Amino acid sequence: MSKTIFITGTSTGFGKLTAITLANAGHSVIAGMRNIDSKNAAAAQELSNIPNIEVVEIDITNDISVNKAFEIILTKYGKIDVLVNNAAVSGFGLLEGYSIDQFRNMFEVNTYSVLRMYQAVLPSMRAAKNGLIINITTGASGHTLPFMIPYIASKLVVESITEGMQDELRDYGIENVSIQPGVYPTEMNNCSKAGINADKQEIIEAYGDAATEKFNALGTALFGKMAQFDMNPQTIADGILELVSMKKGEHPLRFPLDEIAQGTDKEFIQARADIKAKWLAAYND
Repeated sequence: MSKTIFITGTSTGFGKLTAITLANAGHSVIAGMRNIDSKNAAAAQELSNIPNIEVVEIDITNDISVNKAFEIILTKYGKIDVLVNNAAVSGFGLLEGYSIDQFRNMFEVNTYSVLRMYQAVLPSMRAAKNGLIINITTGASGHTLPFMIPYIASKLVVESITEGMQDELRDYGIENVSIQPGVYPTEMNNCSKAGINADKQEIIEAYGDAATEKFNALGTALFGKMAQFDMNPQTIADGILELVSMKKGEHPLRFPLDEIAQGTDKEFIQARADIKAKWLAAYND
């Protein structure tokens, strides 16, 4: 059954692949991105040429832009069956090296935008008593690596939103899933797409060579693992198609797609669910 699906961040990476994959599967895809008449004009045209895809201008960090996009979409399609919150930005550096404004910028893109999208899509989904919201987070989304603290923190909040909303929206037929993708060679990770990095140069210099060496070692290890396991971003697009194809009521809360983890992410998620069940039983006893 064809569904109407809105995806953010479709100019590159997971978002672009997902838009193409879902459209080829027969779904009606609204591909959201910024700057469709300028910087991303080529990407917008490429997707527009594919049957079942309509490109829509949206800046997920701007209330007016988000509301305008949803007004256009809902007027034309009447509904959104699935929302994929994919748009995000990475960032690296010492936590002390981030100014408060730079930290806030990270959360504006990766966290507040998700809340903004929820608030825009939920009225129509609640009215229909139907909907699926898929949020792209990171790794097992339960631990934090050094030199990536602002980025991972922003994604951990999205994990929290996903889990809490699953209960708040249950009576309205709206399901929520977070995808933990691990590390893939997309534009966000190969430095071709600008990130929100540590910006206090004097602090970075004060830490000296030791911190730089640790950071470089971490990067080398992550990129080495990507090559070793031949991490293909299409895996995420295929995983989203799998979720979209599932029957209502069968969606998992968390959907890890990380071969590098070698199953440890699934073990972590199960252990987390088991502990939560015990905690709830203790509080409700």
